Amino acid sequence: MTITSEKTVASDVVLECRGLSAGYAGVVVCRDLDIKVSAGEVVALIGANGAGKSTTMLTVAGELAPIAGELSVLGSAKRSSLSALARRGMSYVTEERSVIMGLTTAENLRLAGVAADTACEIFPELRALLKRPAGLLSGGEQQMLTLARALAREPRLLLADELSLGLAPQIVQRLLAVVREAADRRNLGVLLVEQHVRQVLAVADRVYVMRRGQVMLSGTAAEIGADLDAVQRAYLAPASGPIEGG
Repeated sequence: MTITSEKTVASDVVLECRGLSAGYAGVVVCRDLDIKVSAGEVVALIGANGAGKSTTMLTVAGELAPIAGELSVLGSAKRSSLSALARRGMSYVTEERSVIMGLTTAENLRLAGVAADTACEIFPELRALLKRPAGLLSGGEQQMLTLARALAREPRLLLADELSLGLAPQIVQRLLAVVREAADRRNLGVLLVEQHVRQVLAVADRVYVMRRGQVMLSGTAAEIGADLDAVQRAYLAPASGPIEGG
């Protein structure tokens, strides 16, 4: 089911799936996915746990080979590895925080080839934390560091899987606001997997709702938000519990 919209998005498509099927060892987990992300656009992928969101992200990121269908990332339909896509302009923030706990914030940035000043322009909160070991940062501070590293590379496409995992709502709001700003200011295309549905609707342009490996509903954030109760009943509940519950 697709909600139609008159919203016009940028013509520079940085990610497109057509009839994409993906999974593990030939076993299909996601099927017939049609997903598009344009430059300057934040697109959210939502659904209950086990809906296939992370499998979709891993396939887009080059970690899993598509089983069927078409996948174009940054203008190329040829399958590329995660490292090759990173060199071409993709940043991928996984649901597992990738900071090195024994290194300081500044050392984590240096290891990633990111200037501290650049990271602190994105998150000024990091300035006071540069000499602190990453293992002593709060979960929100670690995620700021992770996101700052990803954005400081000035990617054309950002994939972010569960930025909000385990974080307080105010931190989630801060992280998503930075993502929205990056899309607007840098013409960055973003695909977000999120469980904080109402918060992501506030920053997303468009939304795809997944259930059992398929896109069951898509539309603008305003269109999806206008019928949020129906979305929860039909696609998110009861497997994921309350819609804000993650």
